[in-house]
Amino acid sequence: MTTSSSFAALRRRVPGVLLTFALALAAIGLAQTGWAERWGLTALTLAIVLGMALGNLAPGPLRQWRCEQGVDWSRQRLLRLGIILFGLRLTFQDMARVGWAGVAIDALMICSTFALALLIGRRWLRLDEPTVVLIGAGSSICGAAAVLAAQPVAKGSAEQVSVAVATVVVFGTLAMFGYPLLHAGFGLSDAAFGIYTGSTVHEVAQVVVAARAVSEQAADLAVIAKMIRVMMLAPFLLLVSALLAARGQDAADARAWQQRLVVPWFAFGFVLMAGVRSSGWAPDALLGPLLQLDNLLLAMAMAALGLGTHASSIARAGVRPLLLAALLTLWLVAGGALVNGLVQGWWR
Repeated sequence: MTTSSSFAALRRRVPGVLLTFALALAAIGLAQTGWAERWGLTALTLAIVLGMALGNLAPGPLRQWRCEQGVDWSRQRLLRLGIILFGLRLTFQDMARVGWAGVAIDALMICSTFALALLIGRRWLRLDEPTVVLIGAGSSICGAAAVLAAQPVAKGSAEQVSVAVATVVVFGTLAMFGYPLLHAGFGLSDAAFGIYTGSTVHEVAQVVVAARAVSEQAADLAVIAKMIRVMMLAPFLLLVSALLAARGQDAADARAWQQRLVVPWFAFGFVLMAGVRSSGWAPDALLGPLLQLDNLLLAMAMAALGLGTHASSIARAGVRPLLLAALLTLWLVAGGALVNGLVQGWWR
């Protein structure tokens, strides 16, 4: 590609990128308000809502401003960079605070929740595969961020991503307010409740709100358990990619399997950034701005997804995606209590 054609391509992207940038800044500002914090609404959630509102209310001006190429670029390229930088939020040392029991609980909940998503979503509800994978990823790991990360692997459309994000936001919010009631009902210690919350609630912000309603100790352990779930995102994506490739063709046809396999290379960058954070190589003066940049990039990607999502497409999805998310949430609450109880020894 020549320099002039590269410059022309860059110029065509500018309007859309600037639009997603403005929506992301607005979402970040709104997320810092008191009402958003009380409801556990993150910048990512608000960005997709703002994008959907603008995309559905003003489609004509968006076409007139020729935003499509820039919006598509934000949705694809900035998403991957944001997921890579997301690894800077994690350290391998966090595992020590909850022990191997906490790691085992997280792994069991991720595997069982995603397996249930495939079983219920594909066999019982007859949903399309991308929607099932995206809802399963969001419920299993870390809500909207996991949905975004799984989108390249699942090859989901903007509408399918938006439906998945909506489901994890709805049921994660319900869990955020309901979990403090479970603390009293189960008669758990603050530490046990923290690990239970972190291993089963959808979004990081929702985990913080639910656990902090009990105590700061519960909140600290809940966040650590949640971060370990997030750390499992990279191997999860690799396994899901291999699973989808194997399901898509005859097992003996190795060439077809290789062609269908999508290697999420950004997942390796995610692990690398977690290693950088764990080693202490990133100075605090640099870490803060990088985390703010990551929040901005992911919010821009979410805004781009919202801009490409039309209300009619979500309406066509019907109630089955919500039903799948509801059943997975029931498993996270009840099955999570069973797994946590057995591994942590609640009844000893």
